[in-house]
This record gives sequence, structure tokens and C-alpha cells, in this order.
Amino acid sequence: MLATTRIALAVLIAGGLCVVEGFQPDTYDVVIAGGRVIDPASGLDEVRHVGISDGVIRAISAQRLNGRTTLDASGLVVAPGFIDLHQHAQRTINPAVDKLKVMDGVTTALELEVGTDDIDRWYDAREGKSLLNYGVSIGHIPTRMAVMKDPGDFLPSGPAAHRAARAGEIADIAGRIERGLSRGAVAVGFGFAYTPEAARAELVDAFKAAARAGASAHVHMRGGDPVASANEVIGIATEAGAPLHIVHVQSSGGAQTARVLSVVSDARGRGVDVTTEMYPYIAGQTRIESALFDGWESYPDDRFKNYLWPATGERLTRETFAKYRKIGGSIIMFSNTEEVVRGAAAHPLTMIASDGGQAPTHPRTAGTYSHVLGPYVRDGVLTLTDALRKMTIMPAQRLERRVPSMQRKGRVQLGADADVTVFDPQRIADQSTYEQAARSSTGIKYVLVNGVAVVRDGRLVEGVAPGRAVRAPAK
Repeated sequence: MLATTRIALAVLIAGGLCVVEGFQPDTYDVVIAGGRVIDPASGLDEVRHVGISDGVIRAISAQRLNGRTTLDASGLVVAPGFIDLHQHAQRTINPAVDKLKVMDGVTTALELEVGTDDIDRWYDAREGKSLLNYGVSIGHIPTRMAVMKDPGDFLPSGPAAHRAARAGEIADIAGRIERGLSRGAVAVGFGFAYTPEAARAELVDAFKAAARAGASAHVHMRGGDPVASANEVIGIATEAGAPLHIVHVQSSGGAQTARVLSVVSDARGRGVDVTTEMYPYIAGQTRIESALFDGWESYPDDRFKNYLWPATGERLTRETFAKYRKIGGSIIMFSNTEEVVRGAAAHPLTMIASDGGQAPTHPRTAGTYSHVLGPYVRDGVLTLTDALRKMTIMPAQRLERRVPSMQRKGRVQLGADADVTVFDPQRIADQSTYEQAARSSTGIKYVLVNGVAVVRDGRLVEGVAPGRAVRAPAK
């Protein structure tokens, strides 16, 4: 076709659909050739050629396309890049973690549970420097820490964890959340388990701020009875009128995960806007100095052997737990079963999200998506298309009402951002372990972020930073 040929929407060429936008070029910037294109959003599952120009998908065709760069995807799956709603990030970029994420097929990583207390500073630190797309919530935890002058460096360990906020402090927290939302925060993040003294009125005020902005509230529920905790957070969201997203349901739910998912399903049946996510590992990870472990002195001795200190690889005792709690740092908690975790993965309501750490000290940071697409899909826990749906269109749809740019992500479609992951469905697998968490996944051949290859022939591409901000419109 000539470069000046205008195509309105679509034409049939050689018996196959060729979808193009605007002027079809003689040559695309990049062509992903001959792969099995799976787009859960539209139901497409066919061998196609994908043409990309200016960081956007311009053609999906059964006929071969010309590209300045052609990536051979024969025998491989071409999927939307994976969207991780739950990847922790400090104020500055972490290149080591970002490299592990793209090697796991992730093209967009969002810090929506803990979040930040300064939206502009967080985004400014990443502009022009990121391997993958990035975004953040305004966090109830860090704003509470800032207002109450808590000394913790990520999660509260002082007054923000251990005392109720005064009236003036509650107003300050709510005002900071409002300002963060006005500056384009993707969502509002909460950690009920880490701020146990936050009164219901304080939480409702923060949820109402989210509701006014059309932002989802991403919540780590309280410990204790997970069914009661789920009902609590759903009740607060309902009262405030805020969209709700419950994080890592299999971790918070434990043996009661199926019942928690039933509570979520029932709430959705009543019209509550609530969604949830899970990660595919039997152990969790958090900070040992956090309020989650308040009262540890009363734990039975046998409980401590379920904790692993990743810095040394040792299982803990009462004495070593006490020592490391004074120091502070990440701890791994073996508290679930494979049956529960696989059941959560198979449930139609769950999305996949890693809860990856600020450093690779748990295998979920590097291996979440490959673990689902490899062992879980090959073992029949869920189909390949269902797995991809949980990683792509479901998280995109959770956010797209507040963040319009998410309408172009999680899809292999005409006009979508060219965030694409290409992998071998027979070989994809996670390699990270609890002892060696910083090991890259295998089986992923290409990853493109905004049309730029960040993984090519299974290797990282050096010297590129195509990631863009995922951000709501600022006011």
C-alpha cells in the first residue's frame, strides 16, 4: 500500500483482518511477526503480524508487514504487557528491581498500596529514567507518618502505628490526601494492618476523598479474622461511596481465602465496586518492625520457625526475632498452603499482582507472572487466556475511569500503547526462590514498552528508558 492511502477502520486482505490507523506506512518502526496474538479484551487468539509506529499499535494483520525492525514471534505468544498494581517503590527509581520486572513481562508497575506522601516529587524522580511505566497512589500510611512524625522509613514504627490521630491531625491527613489526588495520584493507598489505631472516622474521611476524585482505595486489610476484616473495609467503602480494591487476598485471607472471596462476590452482587488481587506464593513478606507484629512476645515458640530472615536465609527463633525486630528490615512469613493459593489464582475475581518489594528479597518480585503463566497454566490451574486476562485488561479496567491513559494499556488493539510481552508458553517459568530472589524468569523473548524493546532475544536491552508516567489528570 502507498504511504498516503487512508484506511477508515479495517479492510480484509488476503482473507485476514488488517487493522490500521490513519495513514498506513510502507514500513512500520517495529513489526512483531507471526506470533499467536492473544488479546483477552477482544477475544482475539490468532496468528497475526503486529505493526508498531511512534509507540502505538498501528496494524494487526494476517498479511506480512514491513518493519525497520522485525521481531520473529513464530511459535510464541504475543500478549499485552503485564500491569502490576502492587509493586513497592521508594522515592527514587530502583533499576535492579525494574530489570527483574521487565524480565517477568511487566511493562507497567504501580505502587498503589503504600503509595507516597508527595506525588510531584515521586513522579519527578522517575521522569526520563524508567525502564517501564510507573505510577503511584497518595498513601494514607505515608501521609499519616508525615503528619504524626513517625520515624519509620517505609512502614510506621512509631506514633503513626501506635496511637490515634488527634482531630487536627485527621484534618491534615485528609487535606494531604486531597492534594495528592489533585496532583494526579492514581489511587489512594491504605494499610489497616499497619495503622491499627486509625479510627473509623479517619478512614472514612480518607475514603470519601477517594470517592470525590473517582479514585479506587487499595487496602491491606487488618489481621485477625479475615472475613470480619473484609466486611469492615467493604462497609467503609460503601459508606464513603469509594471504589475498593483489596490487595493480596490469599495472603490476608489465609485459610479463609475462599470465604473472603465469597464476601467480595456477594458485595459485588449488591452493586459495590470492589475488586481484588493475589500473588502465587505460599509465603508473604513485610517489615519486622511494623505494627503487624505488635504482641509478638505472646506468640508460641513454634510460630517463629515460620519466619525467614532473607538477609541470612535463617529460620527465626524467639531470640533472633527479637534481635532483628530491633534492627528492622524485611521478613518472610510462611503462612499459607499451595491449595489455598492455587484456588485464589483460579477464582474469576482475582487479578495477578506481585506485592514486589523495594529490593528483591522475595521471589514474587521477580517471578510472579512467569510462575502463573508457567507452572499454574501448564498444571491446568487456569487457562492461558484467563491468566493473561488477570494480568492485563482486568487491572487496566480497574484504573481507567480515573486514569484515561489506562484505556490504551492491557490490550493488543488498534491505537493501544505498544506495551507488549512475547513469550514461549512451553518454557516460561520463574527462577527466583526464597534463597535466591534476584533470579530472572526464563521463557520471555521480547518485551516492548511504548514500542521500545527493553528485552530482546531473552536479554535486557541496555541504555533505554522508555517508561512513561501513569497519572490521573492534575487539577
